[in-house]
Amino acid sequence: MVNSNLRKEINKALYALFFMVFYMKKDNIIKFLKDIFPYVLIIILVVLIRTFIVTPAQVDGSSMKPTLNDNNLVILNKLDYRLNDIKRFDVVVVDIKTEKIIKRVIGLPGDTVSYKNKTLYINGKKVEENFTHTNDTRDFKLGDIGYQKIPGDKYFVVGDNRNNSMDSRIIGLVDKEQILGSVSFRFFPFNKIGKVK
Repeated sequence: MVNSNLRKEINKALYALFFMVFYMKKDNIIKFLKDIFPYVLIIILVVLIRTFIVTPAQVDGSSMKPTLNDNNLVILNKLDYRLNDIKRFDVVVVDIKTEKIIKRVIGLPGDTVSYKNKTLYINGKKVEENFTHTNDTRDFKLGDIGYQKIPGDKYFVVGDNRNNSMDSRIIGLVDKEQILGSVSFRFFPFNKIGKVK
């Protein structure tokens, strides 16, 4: 979000630009517009890319340890789920109104989900979690949050640090519209740059 001071500064700059153009001669106006056109185009492209395609996101807290740590910077791919389906074990950014959280998708629409003896069961079958996570998940079943099966367009998400995560076990299932996009690349810290698995 743009803070109010920055917004005031932008408005001042636009007013100054307007008055400068208003008092210029026609030849100077055309030259000026030609000179600034590439910069305006770059600004428009950056805004469009950040709004509709990708944007940076920051990890807040330890709920995704050891996969992601507090203050890691990642790329949020907003376009991914406009073109593809959400898949089990994707790392996603979820908007839960009060904040944006990064979690892993475990349950898809139509699934039953449970954990027994630190083991994940989807639709009654044992499922290997082929990613690094804390292996201390307490027993849980979907009925604990009031569902027998995950309804259409809802998802069950958890943090990789299972005992320190505000996730679907607490906040309930998340709607597809709440999932802003996928996280597949970390770009900070520099010694950990690479794909998020």
